[in-house]
Amino acid sequence: MKIINYQTYVVGTPWRNLTYLVIETDEGIRGVGEARVLGKTHTVLQYLKDVKRHFVGHDVYDIEDLYRRFTLLDFGSPGEVVMTGLALVEMACWDCIGKKANLPVYKLLGGKVRTKIPAYANGWYTVERTPEQFAKAAEKVVSRGYLGMKFDPFGNGDMELTRKEYFRSIELIEAVHSVAGDYVQIFIEMHGRFSPHQAIEIAKEIERFNPGWIEEPCRPEDLGALKVVAQHTSIPIATGERLYHAAQFRDLFPLRCVNIIQPDINQCGGLLEVKKIASTAETYSVMVAPHNVGGIISTTAVLHLMAGLRNGKIVEHFNDFADVQVKQAGRPYPEVIDGYFSLPEGPGWGVELNYDFLESHKPKEINGVIQDPGLNMFVDPDWHKRAQNQNTE
Repeated sequence: MKIINYQTYVVGTPWRNLTYLVIETDEGIRGVGEARVLGKTHTVLQYLKDVKRHFVGHDVYDIEDLYRRFTLLDFGSPGEVVMTGLALVEMACWDCIGKKANLPVYKLLGGKVRTKIPAYANGWYTVERTPEQFAKAAEKVVSRGYLGMKFDPFGNGDMELTRKEYFRSIELIEAVHSVAGDYVQIFIEMHGRFSPHQAIEIAKEIERFNPGWIEEPCRPEDLGALKVVAQHTSIPIATGERLYHAAQFRDLFPLRCVNIIQPDINQCGGLLEVKKIASTAETYSVMVAPHNVGGIISTTAVLHLMAGLRNGKIVEHFNDFADVQVKQAGRPYPEVIDGYFSLPEGPGWGVELNYDFLESHKPKEINGVIQDPGLNMFVDPDWHKRAQNQNTE
């Protein structure tokens, strides 16, 4: 079953673009991939034109060779753009393979080890940075039955916080914990902000709240800093959303400085590559909580992956709180019920795209270049509001 053509669609939101790739095959089967791209949507689309020779005309079954074509055969060291382009195509190939076999993708990847997948909420705290507002927003997460909630309370912090911002951030964490209690975990997002000494100070202060993890406490490429932090806190360490290929995770595991990895299938080469990384993580007793800021296809694809991960932990979900409209990009949307996603059903991803929605929600363009709103989180203290019109609704 060979790929004969492809189309791309981009759905714009106030802070992220969702890019969809649809491949067509010589058997009339169409497959879909999706990626959330920040700051590089136009670049990824142009890159797909550059590497059209690597997938159009090739067999959808040759996933291993697809990876080889996108990486080794172009010789350069692959980064975020390359691995995102690869992920879009790889995901679309799996959709085609599943449709041809009339099976869900997870059954082609080794089957299931669980019948439901735990979820935590993100994007819920689009409010003023006060303890009262954060607590009120957290109540809505708890009321929807989520098992956890993640948030970054640190404003536009970079390397160090001022004393005022330090204590303000701790107050926000305390307010959310007061709502979450002992049964809804809080996960503290640090976005790679801090020098080790600042990350350690924060970690020691919040150990009393028993967070499920602190995420990217230091710059993601500085593994030595991560190791220093891990040696000074009992809180589990999570990282990995900005590691784009297996070699970067290879260097991470032997340091024993991470408890949970967070590869993003959108930007790490797709399902099979992330499954391999997760299998290596398992040999180091490290769990997997995939980074997921995507829409219907990315979220569904992550569930297919998590269905069969023996060391899978929990899945991130934005779309109940930020940009709720992106759920309309297809059906059925995988909803969180009583804190869990159900296993996807149907062949391939089991999703039918709504092309009218894709066409009617295009991003802004200037001189033919798609604009990426981004978050600007190291400059804008209100980045966490994500330009939402209705807070937490």
